[in-house]
Amino acid sequence: MSGIRVAYTGFITFGVRIASIVTGLIFTLIVTRQLSVEEFGTWGLINGIIVYAIIIHPIVSYWSTRETARGENTGKTAISTTSLFSSIGILIYLLIAYIVGLQSNADIDILFFAVILVPVIFINEGLNAIISGFKPHVRSYGFLAFEITKIPIALLLVYYFQWGLEGAIIASVIAYLSSIIILFTYAKEKLKSEFKKKYIVKWKKLFWIPLYRNSPSLISMSDVLVFSIITGSVVGVAYYTAARTIGFLVTHSRAIGSGVYPKLLEGGHEKILQNNLMQFFYVALPLMALSIILAKPGLFALNPVYTIAIPIVILLTLRQFLTSMNLIFFESLQGIEKVDLDEKATFKDYAKSKLILFPTFQMIRHGIYIGSLVIILTLVNNENTAEIDLVFYWALIGLIIEIPLFIYIVKLTKKSFTLKLDYSIFKYLITSVIIFGAIYGLMEEYLVYDNSIVEFLPKVILFAIIGVISYIVVTYFIDEKTKRLLRLVVKEIIKK
Repeated sequence: MSGIRVAYTGFITFGVRIASIVTGLIFTLIVTRQLSVEEFGTWGLINGIIVYAIIIHPIVSYWSTRETARGENTGKTAISTTSLFSSIGILIYLLIAYIVGLQSNADIDILFFAVILVPVIFINEGLNAIISGFKPHVRSYGFLAFEITKIPIALLLVYYFQWGLEGAIIASVIAYLSSIIILFTYAKEKLKSEFKKKYIVKWKKLFWIPLYRNSPSLISMSDVLVFSIITGSVVGVAYYTAARTIGFLVTHSRAIGSGVYPKLLEGGHEKILQNNLMQFFYVALPLMALSIILAKPGLFALNPVYTIAIPIVILLTLRQFLTSMNLIFFESLQGIEKVDLDEKATFKDYAKSKLILFPTFQMIRHGIYIGSLVIILTLVNNENTAEIDLVFYWALIGLIIEIPLFIYIVKLTKKSFTLKLDYSIFKYLITSVIIFGAIYGLMEEYLVYDNSIVEFLPKVILFAIIGVISYIVVTYFIDEKTKRLLRLVVKEIIKK
């Protein structure tokens, strides 16, 4: 075994993700304060198109992670193939950008310019896949480099030189390059391996599995394209993107489970999931509460025009909490599946495996989501319907559709893992409600909403920090599991 440490990996990753909240907010502030609503909507649209540009990436990355975790050295073969695939990704991006640009009010020249993001994302994700198999915590180092780098570059290009959306794109490219440098430093030994055709043969034979696995998310993330095409506008996308900046805070809790998948592949015990799930609740519940109370001040900080999207933030927060749990369960089930170790496994064997079962249900779920979105938007989209109301329907449909998947994946996981409802969860929930409810009251009393972001934002951050520290202190004294957890975190860090 490579000695993957689940607790250390999880909390290092989570710590970096929490730090990225601040860096991400600063970057978004630079962008939202300097770009028009239409430009910011185009930025959200670009991110939606890129999802499809990297559609073929998992053909390599999915298998390189699993094989690296099991002791095989596929590094050179994986990164070489990934580099080749990036050229295909560029063509896919340009095609979709052209079609969407004709159907919406987005600046098509800007859409085309953003294609420079595609190759660096391919290489970055390729290195991440290799790293995930033997040092998953290092992914956080690359991510941190990305987050830290993009801020000064964005300040220089977007704020000082006034390059607008082009500046934001260039800043992102440079940030990805910094991440690539960090990841390469740790992965270079794996990249010294021989280029082996046998891996290409296997990936070619089983290419449909990672594509099928990723198809549900591709369907789901077409919602941005669907909305912009049906409404003919990127303004709603701007509202949604702003709300997502706050509402997606809870997704960082997913980082707690980042070490579970490779550990199970390595041969770890099923109790890993139960222990990790409690750690997830410990960080996810306060993050969810924090997202909700930050809806108003957070949107105001981005740009006062986005404050009407407060209900959207709440809906997205609830949805992402369920989504984060679903993904932890999903990757755990993937981690115990061993069908790909059988060289004689047939198509039927793979089709009946956990590698395929969950994606199939997801595909049905996301198909219903997009279908419902198309129907509802088509019915309600008229000159009398406000753009923000259309976005509300969008977010509400997403939450409602997420619930059946959550129920299903919990039942499925219980068949392979022992999952017990621990009463500590209720302690975390009640503490979160009380503390962050009090913080919300204090913010409503003492926060003054004006356009001086230099004075406003530090106060918001201070309130958030007070809430988080209070939560940690209270849970430490009232919950024995919290005491053990915090001691474990300190022990793991010292050990490292």
